[in-house]
Amino acid sequence: MDLTLVDEGGVKFVEGLPDQALMSSARDVDRVIEACFSDRAPCALLYAANLPAAFFDLSSREAGEILQKLRNYWIRLAVVCPPEGPGFSSRFGEMMAEERRGVHFGVFETRHAAVEWIRQTSEADAV
Repeated sequence: MDLTLVDEGGVKFVEGLPDQALMSSARDVDRVIEACFSDRAPCALLYAANLPAAFFDLSSREAGEILQKLRNYWIRLAVVCPPEGPGFSSRFGEMMAEERRGVHFGVFETRHAAVEWIRQTSEADAV
């Protein structure tokens, strides 16, 4: 399967495979939502390769549609995107800066940083 359930120290999330395409458009986000609900995981950890290329170009509206749908279902998204990954549009960079203040979406250079963010946002939910 494209998404697997991960439990690291009591923090559950679904995770995509690092180098595998998972979504070709925003319509495919339902697969992530279904995996989160079936595994009772409040978060998803995806890699740049899992997302449509247009996700990183804010003018395409792919990111907005995907993030809004995940928020509607209270699912947080951590994306691992190393510096040599896809280039961001300037507007996407602005959105990332804005999102850093929230707990719904984050972009990280390493898996370790993404898991730490998931852990911290999960602990904040428990308080």
